[in-house]
Amino acid sequence: MAKRTSMRLSAASLADLRPTVAVPSYDRAAVTPGILHVGVGNFHRAHQAVYANDLLNAGHDPDWGIRGAGVRPADAAMRDRLAAQDWLSSVVEIDAGGLSASVIGAMVDFLPVAAGHRPIIAAIADPATRIVSLTVTEGGYYVDSATGVFDVAHPDIAQDALTPDSPLTVFGAIVAGLARRRAAKAPITVMSCDNLPGNGDVTRNAVLGLARATDADLAAWIADNVTFPNGMVDRITPATSESQIRMLRDEFGIEDAAPVFCEPFRQWVLEDAFAAGRPDWDAAGVTLTSNVHDYEAMKIRVLNGGHAIIAYAGGLAGIEFVHDAMQHPVIEAFLRKTEARDVLPDVKPVGDLSPAGYLDLTVERFRNPGVADTITRLCFDGSNRQPKFILPSVRDALARGHDPQGLALVSALWCRYCLGRTDAGAPIGPNDPNWDALKAAARRAESDPLAWLDQAEIYGDLRHSRRFCDGFAAAHRGIAESGAIGALEHYLQD
Repeated sequence: MAKRTSMRLSAASLADLRPTVAVPSYDRAAVTPGILHVGVGNFHRAHQAVYANDLLNAGHDPDWGIRGAGVRPADAAMRDRLAAQDWLSSVVEIDAGGLSASVIGAMVDFLPVAAGHRPIIAAIADPATRIVSLTVTEGGYYVDSATGVFDVAHPDIAQDALTPDSPLTVFGAIVAGLARRRAAKAPITVMSCDNLPGNGDVTRNAVLGLARATDADLAAWIADNVTFPNGMVDRITPATSESQIRMLRDEFGIEDAAPVFCEPFRQWVLEDAFAAGRPDWDAAGVTLTSNVHDYEAMKIRVLNGGHAIIAYAGGLAGIEFVHDAMQHPVIEAFLRKTEARDVLPDVKPVGDLSPAGYLDLTVERFRNPGVADTITRLCFDGSNRQPKFILPSVRDALARGHDPQGLALVSALWCRYCLGRTDAGAPIGPNDPNWDALKAAARRAESDPLAWLDQAEIYGDLRHSRRFCDGFAAAHRGIAESGAIGALEHYLQD
């Protein structure tokens, strides 16, 4: 009989995996879930779950395992895949130097995804749950882009206020779970792991905003007994491709229905504000500090903003992968000049890392060919990401008397991208939850460029900035005349 060259990932197969694969050294049967995590996507499994796995491997408290949860149909599909392999995931770190694979065993359960989210509500009420963490994407917090305030009038939130015992949203489920904890007088922490400025504050506003709409006394209890630490998370983790699933099988002998491929770099900076205890994250390399905002500003403006700076130029040029965009001398030069002129002057150094040094590190990470991050992923959801990652830098530049021509060009590139075709005429598929509205605005901008800036929910007061409007209109005309790369070349020569 031929020797089997690969095996399906499961608890039973761990001992038989190849010695090149790092597997849990701890007894998973002894691990109990102290954390409920909503949104078990690639990023969570490459980031928070890896930190938890490291602590368990080092012999730390087994009461801080992770129970997964979700609120979308895609979460149910992920649950099915992970259930078939005993909640295990392979994480492959990949760079130009090679691959390394680990099996992550910190998640020991995944709640059924159900209408009304009763399993989530019950898990929040469980005294063993001491942290509820979230990765629900930047757009999942019901924040009005124009005002930055929690949108209590959003139809989903309004419905949750009317039917608090059968919520639609994750925040409705959290409020319902916290109502049960109030009865038990049990404090808890709700912790965002999404890329949002002040993500803990945003989460607190969402939970309290909904609670006030249903039960003022409950909102008061939450304000006194639930903490919402701010945090900065970082690890480039694209969607997993079929070729990467085959690579895992061929290189490491693992058949995994939901592996994660990511860069070696990871970072997590957290406020140490936990109402019911926390894991020893500092022992796993997490930075615990009261100065999260400066770390966060550097990362969001340089790395996340950097993604946005190269994304739409790459998309219009028909480039598929981020590392290929970074090999284009015009695109990398555009990134460096725009960051240096429009962004870095308003970014503070943190620790021993200067903004310029962080930009160099970011460029190196973007160049990593192994991650195979896609331009399409970077372009996704601009209507939520531009107001968070680009426009704050625009406002700061204007405030210091600088014309942010590079960032105005970024907005013009995004506008052109939303027409739905590359400079070569190839179609660009819908790539934003608000794609139809964006495409309509981009069409209006063909005859009146400033019509794009009339999207008040995105640009707000910037529509009234003559300097920004003039820079945007000039950039928009330049793209129409010369294409994306031609417009970048003109900017670089200026």
